[in-house]
Amino acid sequence: MQINIKITTKASRNEVIEIKRKFLHVLTTAVPEKGKANKALVDLLSNHYKIPKSSIKIIKGLSNKNKVVDLDI
Repeated sequence: MQINIKITTKASRNEVIEIKRKFLHVLTTAVPEKGKANKALVDLLSNHYKIPKSSIKIIKGLSNKNKVVDLDI
């Protein structure tokens, strides 16, 4: 399943906010340096959907706040 994500880095908390079924707004305290925010995104999605991290792939937007992620559910 592919979902569109808008990520906000350097937020005051870590949270996944479901806007619509295939669109999420993710807040993370991680900084957007050296893949830290992307790693935090994968960790948050893994906990939110209760799936292994290996089931999550960022397809588009590795260096952008708007991302497309594929979840192997």
